[in-house]
Amino acid sequence: MTQTLVKHIIFWIIVTFVLTIFYGMGMPNYGISLIVILSILPVHIAYFYTIVYWILPRFLYRRKYPQLFLSLLFNAFVAALLFRLLEIGFTDPFILKAVRAERPDYQWHKLDGTFWQQLTKPIYIVNALEQSNLVVWVAVSLKFVQMWYEKRQLAVQSELSALKSQIHPHFLFNTLNNLYALTLKQSTQSPAIVLGLSDILRYMLYECSTDNVALKRDVEIMQHYVELEKLRYEERLDLNFSVSGRITDQRIPPLLMLPLIENAFKHGTSETVEDAWINIDLSVKGHKLKFKISNSKPPESNKKTGGQIGLDNVRKRLALLFPYAHQLQVFDEEEIFVVILQLDLKQNLVQNEN
Repeated sequence: MTQTLVKHIIFWIIVTFVLTIFYGMGMPNYGISLIVILSILPVHIAYFYTIVYWILPRFLYRRKYPQLFLSLLFNAFVAALLFRLLEIGFTDPFILKAVRAERPDYQWHKLDGTFWQQLTKPIYIVNALEQSNLVVWVAVSLKFVQMWYEKRQLAVQSELSALKSQIHPHFLFNTLNNLYALTLKQSTQSPAIVLGLSDILRYMLYECSTDNVALKRDVEIMQHYVELEKLRYEERLDLNFSVSGRITDQRIPPLLMLPLIENAFKHGTSETVEDAWINIDLSVKGHKLKFKISNSKPPESNKKTGGQIGLDNVRKRLALLFPYAHQLQVFDEEEIFVVILQLDLKQNLVQNEN
């Protein structure tokens, strides 16, 4: 059985259980209630699947609203009629018989009159409409919620893919610039940069296609990137990158923190900064991750630093992936720029263990 079929079976089992308990409160025992519910359940099931898999695809999704209204009205009438026929022909006499087994003198006026009189009595028609439609429209509402959620997930995935794709060319452009600068200097470090870049590109092309990657691997890529940048700046940059806590068992969306590191190198290593420095600290406690990165700024730069594309990218991805489980703080001071990111890795909305 497919996963969808299993979900549907579980749903109808739950419906049967709830209705059995609800109706059983007014019956001699829950066994009688269960038999009654099982007898009317096929009407609910047929009604629901007719709406969800026949009426809605043909009329609602195609915006044929008059046909939709008439179809729903007709099916509501048919369902109520079938429900009422089942009551008259089986469930009501069955319930009366069970009650009279304990109370022989019990009279139930619902069964008074001829078949036609019972069928057309307004109060029982309304009751049949209510009972035949309540369960079905609760189920239809749940179906709409599921469809909305799936549609939202597709939109989120599309936006995440777009945001992730922005990182790749931006990073590649920066790294190739570094390689070009070292080549002009005829630096012996160029081969090391090519090897490092090769590993990073392999990661981007073949490992970042999943929603989540091993945190340890993502940290390795950040460390590779930092090492490549250190080759470029040599002694002009004081850089520290520390990692603490258990990172081997955690997963994280790929390249989430790399734009923050790129931003620090872009604005913290300006030629106008005499003693350029960057401090990176990543710590994990349980499922809580804290990433802090701070860098120097040119002393004459009183306006806010750039790098908004990278920061905006991170903000958008965090809003989609960790809407209620992240904190991103940015401190833009006169000579220092600090970003602190805190995440609850267990609250990632997009889970993928592949």
